[in-house]
Amino acid sequence: MVNAYPTIIAGLRSPSATVKGLVYFGRMLDKIRLAAAGTLPEGWRAERGPAMPMSFDARCCRFLRIEYSALEAEALKGGSDESLLDWAFEHGRKPAEEEIDIWNAFMLKRGWRDAGTQRLNERLAEIGLPPGTVQTMFEFIDLDEGRIQLKQG
Repeated sequence: MVNAYPTIIAGLRSPSATVKGLVYFGRMLDKIRLAAAGTLPEGWRAERGPAMPMSFDARCCRFLRIEYSALEAEALKGGSDESLLDWAFEHGRKPAEEEIDIWNAFMLKRGWRDAGTQRLNERLAEIGLPPGTVQTMFEFIDLDEGRIQLKQG
């Protein structure tokens, strides 16, 4: 069965967008805010945070050593993305610059010739596209959400 795509969700940024040089964190904040506003698709709500241990939300929280529920509570108080990342650094840990570089490289390449490749290909099949259409999960997310288009021809 082919899902209609793109799945455009206003206010949800690309996973590769950075907050103070860290990929994915801003997208996680967007999902928290959209869920609270009732505009995150219903199927996505149960998959936020630690519900799926290998999800990007769960990985990001483990990387920062913060509890998702604590971040969620803090984010819903307001504040900028940068101040929320500072909060995470204070209440979890502040990774060294090299650790952030490693995190970013891992996340940006997830699905390319690694343990995530099978899941990437499953996700592509869900929207009716063949394996290899995109090489990483971040590219898949951007394709699925209409930020990138396939080349015709």
